Amino acid sequence: MRIAACVPLPLAHAVGALLGWAMHGLSPTYRRHLRDNLAAAGYTDPATRRAAIASAGRLLAELPAVWLRSGRQVAALVTQMRGLELVDAARAQGKGIVFLTPHLGCFEVTAQVAAERFPITVLYSPPKMAWLRPVIEQGRGGKNVRLAGADLSGVRELLAALKRGEAVGILPDQVPGEGEGEWAEFFGKPAYTMTLAARFAQREDVECLIAYGERLPRGRGYIVHVRPLPPAQAGETQTRRVNRALEALVRELPGQYLWGYNRYKPPKAR
Repeated sequence: MRIAACVPLPLAHAVGALLGWAMHGLSPTYRRHLRDNLAAAGYTDPATRRAAIASAGRLLAELPAVWLRSGRQVAALVTQMRGLELVDAARAQGKGIVFLTPHLGCFEVTAQVAAERFPITVLYSPPKMAWLRPVIEQGRGGKNVRLAGADLSGVRELLAALKRGEAVGILPDQVPGEGEGEWAEFFGKPAYTMTLAARFAQREDVECLIAYGERLPRGRGYIVHVRPLPPAQAGETQTRRVNRALEALVRELPGQYLWGYNRYKPPKAR
């Protein structure tokens, strides 16, 4: 991993594209999820499918650099930050900030860049493979980044961070455990959606923002985008509000969304 972290980003992304096609060729389950999820969102064109396949591999190939380079080196990969004034305004008002970061582009880079400016606590689910856990925890944690487990104690850590006026990061399109979400429409299909993000969005002392790292062509780096959460529509649940906001974001950059993730699976019992 440390050797891979030294590979220039253009080369890592080129190798990652090949890796994405290898995953697509070797896993029938992955191919099915990718095809079905794209079709549910209305993307049946080959260009978007090819972009999504390559993008998934680039995501894996860039992780060593994002996780194991210094915070300053990772920040240097970000060529532009759009919407930073929303963050500055929330901090000036003393509000805690909730960053909702979907599986879009290089979502790992957003927390690392935020940590260069202020403390952030990130909700974290340990991997199934035990050997990966110390690698991921070392990569995602570190200076100004605190990892909170995806359980009740972790939620308490998020609440404590918000009370201190700090930031927290959540993957809102990850399937939560049973009893931790509700069914809400996502690209025309019911998806079990966490209620935690929706509850945070209702708090007056919290600013809920959406963030993602757009992956630039040929390994030229990333643009970090920050957007406000749109107002709820009449008769709309808070979870559907979050999903609708994510849909709009994904439609801006469909080729970089992680369509192979089984977003519509039933929740597992905790």
